[in-house]
Amino acid sequence: MGALTPLADRIAVVERYRDIIKRDGDALARLISVETGKPFWETKTEAAAVAGKIDISIRAYHDRTGEKETATGATRGILRHKPHGVMAVLGPYNFPAHLANGHIIPALIAGNTVVFKPSEMTPGPGAFIVERMMEAGVPAGVVNMVQGARETGQALTAADVDGVLFTGGAKTGLAIHKQFADRMDIILALELGGNNPLIWWDTDDVDAAAFAVVQSAFLTSGQRCTCARRLILPEGAAGDKAVDALVKLTDRLIIGAPFDDPQPFMGPVITPKIAEGLERAFDQLLDQDGEAIRNLSVREEGSAFVTPGIVDVTRNPAVPDEEHFGPLLKIWRVKNFDDAIARANATKFGLSAGILTDDTSKWEKFLALSRAGIVNWNRQTTGASGAAPFGGIGASGNHNPSAYYAADYCAYPVASMEGEALLPMADGQVGMK
Repeated sequence: MGALTPLADRIAVVERYRDIIKRDGDALARLISVETGKPFWETKTEAAAVAGKIDISIRAYHDRTGEKETATGATRGILRHKPHGVMAVLGPYNFPAHLANGHIIPALIAGNTVVFKPSEMTPGPGAFIVERMMEAGVPAGVVNMVQGARETGQALTAADVDGVLFTGGAKTGLAIHKQFADRMDIILALELGGNNPLIWWDTDDVDAAAFAVVQSAFLTSGQRCTCARRLILPEGAAGDKAVDALVKLTDRLIIGAPFDDPQPFMGPVITPKIAEGLERAFDQLLDQDGEAIRNLSVREEGSAFVTPGIVDVTRNPAVPDEEHFGPLLKIWRVKNFDDAIARANATKFGLSAGILTDDTSKWEKFLALSRAGIVNWNRQTTGASGAAPFGGIGASGNHNPSAYYAADYCAYPVASMEGEALLPMADGQVGMK
């Protein structure tokens, strides 16, 4: 199923895989819930996204890469795309099936082979999708899975591969980037995190805006790389009103196990160790002159369940620019809208950003001046379409966005000039006797 396999045959295999995932969607969703703790309603959407990625990836291959005629006549111009070869895929724990699948399927359509290492914290969903690929007819050796922790990932990236496709934290992404600094032959696609800003300015429907903030900050227990980490508000009464609405809605969130009835809004974070780290991070913000609006705390010792934390950090402009991967939201209050944009851009990251406002001119100004790969208006920062590119700038990526643009990093362009017969030398050829 590599470069010598016709494209139509490669597509037929991934379409069979799509149908198998649809058949086994509930089983996949249950497994994701068991390993991540995410609510079952949410993991069902992930299973659906795994299947939905197939048609989107096929369309993206033809649109972004594929084969195109660039000139006609005695000399034809043809643009084709070739696979890189062996692609190492390193998957994350927060969407253990969907995000890895989003690298693997475009790679297979392009004609690559894959070595896939799931996160050691969520090994099951990775094994599940690879088994279904085999059932669909992916030949042995085309998709290879290795399980393991950090050492396994390091061994994989040090192996004889042609590309590394990574979704995860900025620290690990930077280490991979440095590892291949002298390897121009390696294609890297690094999909990293963000210290994402959300501006809330001039909205009549305060409750709807508060709901957008909650979805932005606390969905998936804050374990989405697009989650809002910094909420930027105006000083004074408008900001106070916004905080009051946000607190009231946050207090209504149900936190529970994946299969609870009623279903929870959010489950635990991935491990008790991560939960403890988030609690320490919240306490450190308080030590740095932050004001607790809602305490982030571990429910009980040894638990991975945490309550959503909200802290006002306005009094300390030197708060470190870092991503806390969990339900921890920092609030900044600023004097005017220009200051709000400046505060939003005051980060080395650049994945997602958003604004909640009824004022179209403010949206247009924010869109023009913001620095992020995903910029939303009156929608949650965690809202992204698979039919669009997904990635960021700065410390959030390396200018190889995923999702619809994954086709770009899974194949390289080859331009050809072609003719069925050689062209004879013209009479009176310049430079000839």
